[in-house]
Amino acid sequence: MASPSHILIVSLLAFLVCATHAQLSANFYATTCPNLQSIVRSAMTQAINNNGRNGAFILRLFFHDCFVNGCDGSILLDDTSTFTGEKMAIPNRRSAKGFEVIDTIKTRVEAACSGVVSCADILAIAARDGVVLLNGPSWTVQLGRRDARTASQSAANSQIPAPSSSLSTLISMFAAKGLSARDMTALSGGHTIGQARCTNFRSHIYTDTNIDATFANTRRANCPNIIGSGDDNLAPLDIQTPLRFDNNYYKNLVARRGLLHSDQELFNSGSQDSVVQSYSNNDGLFTSDFAAAMVRMGNISPLTGSNGEIRKNCRVVN
Repeated sequence: MASPSHILIVSLLAFLVCATHAQLSANFYATTCPNLQSIVRSAMTQAINNNGRNGAFILRLFFHDCFVNGCDGSILLDDTSTFTGEKMAIPNRRSAKGFEVIDTIKTRVEAACSGVVSCADILAIAARDGVVLLNGPSWTVQLGRRDARTASQSAANSQIPAPSSSLSTLISMFAAKGLSARDMTALSGGHTIGQARCTNFRSHIYTDTNIDATFANTRRANCPNIIGSGDDNLAPLDIQTPLRFDNNYYKNLVARRGLLHSDQELFNSGSQDSVVQSYSNNDGLFTSDFAAAMVRMGNISPLTGSNGEIRKNCRVVN
C-alpha cells in the first residue's frame, strides 16, 4: 500500500503536469515550427501594404476572440447548417474583418509545419505584428494555445463591450476577464487605428453633450441623424493619424473628440481621467502599458494540453 508521503508526491507531480500544460510560453514552437514568427511577420507586412486597415482588423479580431470563452480562435469559425459561430453576433456582424489575412497566414504556416500551430496562436502573433508594423510597440507573445471546437454567439453578444457602454460597464466587463481599469483604458488605445461605422457613433455626435461641437459637426456631415441612412459610412477613430499607432487617441479624448460614446467615457470626469491625461502626455507610458495589457489579455482562458485541437482550416473544426 502506498504511503501518504508517496501519494502526496504523486499528487504534486500531477498538479505540476497540469500547471505546465496550462502555461503558455514564448518559445512553444521553437523546435516544431522555428520559422513561425518570420512567416507571420512577412504575411502581415504584405497584408498591411495591401490595406493599411488590416492591422486594426486583426487587432480587433484578437480582442473579440479573447473576450468570448478566452483566446481560442472561436471567432474564426464560419457558420454552417449545423453550427452557429460568433461572426454574426451583433459586435461582429458587418464589422469583423481580416479573416482572409488569417487564412493566408495559416496556409503558409501549414506549408512549413503542418498540424502544429493553432489558429488562436496565429491570431495572437498577427495582432502584435499589425501593431508593430503601424509604428506601435512590440511585446513577447506567449504561445501554446489550442483551437476551440465550439463558439458562442450569445457570449459574443453579451460579453464584448458595446460602443454605447458607460465607464462603469467597461470597467466591470474587463474586470470579468481579469483585466484592471487601467488595462481597459490602455487597451482602448487600440482605437488609435481603425474606423467605426456611423451606426456606432450616431447617438454620440447628435445627443451627447461631452463632445467638441466642431468635431461633432464634422462627423455629422457623413452620418445623417436617420437610422438606416448612412449606417455603414465610416469615420476614423483617431482623426489625426488613423493608420499610425500612437497616443493621439488620448489627446483627442482630452479635447472631447472621442468618436464613440464609450471612448469619451474614459475622459468624462471619471476615474480614468488621470490615466487618459497621462497617456496623452506620454506616448512611451501608453505603449508600455498597452503591450503589457495585451499579454494579460492573451492569457485569458487559453485551451492548452489536450483540450481543443489544432485546426487545419481556421474556419472549420477538424
